[in-house]
Amino acid sequence: MSENTETLTIDNFDSAISKGKWVIDFWAEWCGPCKMMAPQFEAAAKELKGKVNFGKVDVDAQPDLAGRFEVMSIPTLLFINEGEQVNRYSGAIPKDEITLMTKESF
Repeated sequence: MSENTETLTIDNFDSAISKGKWVIDFWAEWCGPCKMMAPQFEAAAKELKGKVNFGKVDVDAQPDLAGRFEVMSIPTLLFINEGEQVNRYSGAIPKDEITLMTKESF
């Protein structure tokens, strides 16, 4: 991914989200809105680095995680605090809305 986001898979997901605050982007390579939001998500991750963790889950590569969280449309953002989902949003949004939702969620 990048220096500001972590790629999450079935192998590292639970251990990663068990500690701290996380914003997780469920996305796919073929998804137009996901591609539009990717730089916005990266910019929010950079702005909030050190305060909140940002992760990405490729729904095609990780269908079990998408199913577990009932992700029916992408992009979907999950806001997770110490392993518990506290908020979610489906659809592409700009950086300012991502950072605002993050601050409101935590």
